[in-house]
Amino acid sequence: MILTVTLNPSVDRRYTLNKFEKGNIYRTNNYQYTAGGKGLNVTKVINSLSADVLTTGFLGGSIGDYIKKDLVKKGIDNDFVSIEEETRSCLAIISDAGCQTEILESGPLISKVEIENFYKKYNELLDTVDIVCASGSLPVGMDIDTYKNLINLAKRKGKKFLLDTSGDALKFGIEACPYLIKPNKEELEQLTGISILNQDKLIEAVKYLLNKHIEVVVISLGEEGALAFHHDNAYKINIPKVKVESPVGSGDSMIAGFAVGLQRRYDFKDILRLGAACGTANAMESETGKVDINNVNSILEKITIEEFKMP
Repeated sequence: MILTVTLNPSVDRRYTLNKFEKGNIYRTNNYQYTAGGKGLNVTKVINSLSADVLTTGFLGGSIGDYIKKDLVKKGIDNDFVSIEEETRSCLAIISDAGCQTEILESGPLISKVEIENFYKKYNELLDTVDIVCASGSLPVGMDIDTYKNLINLAKRKGKKFLLDTSGDALKFGIEACPYLIKPNKEELEQLTGISILNQDKLIEAVKYLLNKHIEVVVISLGEEGALAFHHDNAYKINIPKVKVESPVGSGDSMIAGFAVGLQRRYDFKDILRLGAACGTANAMESETGKVDINNVNSILEKITIEEFKMP
């Protein structure tokens, strides 16, 4: 069983317009409401891969009820902590050849009692799972070292922890040495203090993190694939060209593939293939956190991986 943690979930509202300019009034029949937040995107893709998944975090108000109903409809097991305040909404406006404008609410204030209830639930759920994936921002009220605490609790019970967040939440999280992180180039520079001007500097920055006993570092390269680093080995993951509908959620889908491959005890290269295939398949969909298993299987056959030793 894989446990996903979404501490700041949302309903993602997506509107598609022919063009978008400030100060105007628009009407559209092309819109979607979906259960969102990075962790829930991970959850939905794991479920699409027919792997056992349980999701937790905080939900409140009518939006929280909507998310719970959506998960139940998809057959996804969930065990959230109820909160007094309303779960957030996030807005995406798609216009002009796929240009995306996003408005992200900061989210509800989580009380001390609600935080205590979550830690109690999380500690209990750890006994029922093998792998933990935590993704996304921290809601107001939670300490910046929250992910660090969650990683330490998981590691005490022998669970692998995949962390996908940013900023200070990531900076403090890596102090607890999660199994896998997925920073982008800018985040890698912030974490290490190294300006990445070339491949040598990239390797230097990655080694800095690996020396902190993080086992796997993955860096997405968008349509160019990804780089992965594990112990002394580096891997360039090459993906096929596909028709892209929306790249939003592809990083979350990649994490989902990694988690499923890890749970199924795949060879490391096959774990990377599944993660990259899920990320690419998500880009072919207009909805975030969605993959077609037929697309995943087709992409898997076309992915190549180059392995080399780090200097």
